Amino acid sequence: MVENLATGEIFDVARTEDDAFWAWAIIETLRHTGIRREELLEITHLALVSYRLADTNELVPLLQILPSKNNQERLLLVSPELASVLATVITRLRKANGETIPLVSQYDSHERVFGPMLPHLFQRRARGHHSEVISHGAVQDILDRALARAGLRDAAGEPLKFTPHDFRRMFATEAVTGGLPVHIAARLLGHEDLSTTQAYLAVFQDDLIRSYRSFLDQRRALRPETEYREPSEEEWREFQQHFALRKVELGTCGRPYGTPCKHEHACVCCPMLRVDPVQRQRLIEIIRSLAERITEAKLNGWLGEAEGLQVSFEAARKKLTSLDRAVTRSTARIADLGIPQIRNREGTS
Repeated sequence: MVENLATGEIFDVARTEDDAFWAWAIIETLRHTGIRREELLEITHLALVSYRLADTNELVPLLQILPSKNNQERLLLVSPELASVLATVITRLRKANGETIPLVSQYDSHERVFGPMLPHLFQRRARGHHSEVISHGAVQDILDRALARAGLRDAAGEPLKFTPHDFRRMFATEAVTGGLPVHIAARLLGHEDLSTTQAYLAVFQDDLIRSYRSFLDQRRALRPETEYREPSEEEWREFQQHFALRKVELGTCGRPYGTPCKHEHACVCCPMLRVDPVQRQRLIEIIRSLAERITEAKLNGWLGEAEGLQVSFEAARKKLTSLDRAVTRSTARIADLGIPQIRNREGTS
């Protein structure tokens, strides 16, 4: 009985150490690649390939990720941190199995079949002393036990709960906030739709401000310093005067400061012009002048000019109608509708 207890304790200690190693390997691989849980468990020794860059002739290591949710495989650059993790896993497997990585078959719970015998990296010894690929449920159990041993809790004092997919979201957020374009992050994650990747991101206001300020600094570094000189008092005063509104002959222009005028300053055609009521008579004169010019153009056969003048004529008439409507609204008086009187049964109010 004592020997059985001792054997059990030794097994528990060994399993705890084994769990700690695989928890580290799983977490590090997930956070450095952003791959899915099923993709993690399908990594084999054969997935490590190399690629030679055409411009520098440099040989770089890549990790081949087999298709999971879509039919496209992808290649991920192996960072030094990821290389260290995978090398440690391979060394551990070889040391425990006579300098070889055992060939094991992974069970596909969806297809309900066993796959081919391959040198899977995320495999471990079972109680029967044979190697098998870590199951999907075992991955979550390993993470849960690692968090329980660490005693980590959230702001409310509750034990933390992590799933393999949480590390995928962390990878996406760190990559994009670190400057990686979102469409490149989408390719690394295996997303066909950018909106899927954007839903993974947790970009906070501080990160947004810092990233944009960094972008501005980089953009300014590419431009001549004279473009970013301090404005003079006169220039600053002029800017403040133009920043909100600009005055034109007929009223106020609401076009944003510094933007081009697509109407070539033909303000009467511009929807951004707010006519000043004081300029009503001037607007009537413009309408009358346009009508005369249209008649002249038609008499001379200048059909193109007549068409252009007609556009300005209709726009000016609309401005006049809009101005009169606004003036009427502002000067309209409240009509007294009266208070109804309720008569009693005798006919008196």
